[in-house]
Amino acid sequence: QVQLVESGGGLVQPGGSLRLSCTGSGIMISNGEMRWWRQAPGKQRELVAAFNADEDDPDTKFADSVKGRFAVSRDNAKNSVYLQMNNLKPEDTGVYYCHGHFILSDYWGQGTQVTVSS
Repeated sequence: QVQLVESGGGLVQPGGSLRLSCTGSGIMISNGEMRWWRQAPGKQRELVAAFNADEDDPDTKFADSVKGRFAVSRDNAKNSVYLQMNNLKPEDTGVYYCHGHFILSDYWGQGTQVTVSS
C-alpha cells in the first residue's frame, strides 16, 4: 500500500518558520515529481512548489506568493521530501498537502495544518 505522510505543521507567529516533511512508504519518492499544495479555508487548492526527480536539475518551481521564502529539498535515503517555510505570513495559513506524480499513478498525503497567527 502506497502512502505519503506529511508532518511538521503547527501554529507559528508571523515571521516564524516551519519545516514540513513528506515521507513515502510503498513507493520510491525519488522516482516521482513531487509537489506541495495548500488549501486555505474557502479557497481552491494552490500549487506551492514542484520539483522533479532529477537531483542534478530538479527544475524547482514556486508560486509567486512564496518565492524567496520557501525552499524544497529531498533526502532519498529517508524517502522524504521537505518544504522549508520561512518568514511566514498569515496568508500562508492552510492545510498543506504532499503530492507525488509517478508514471503509473498520483498519490496524496492526508495534509498537515499550518496556522500563522499572533
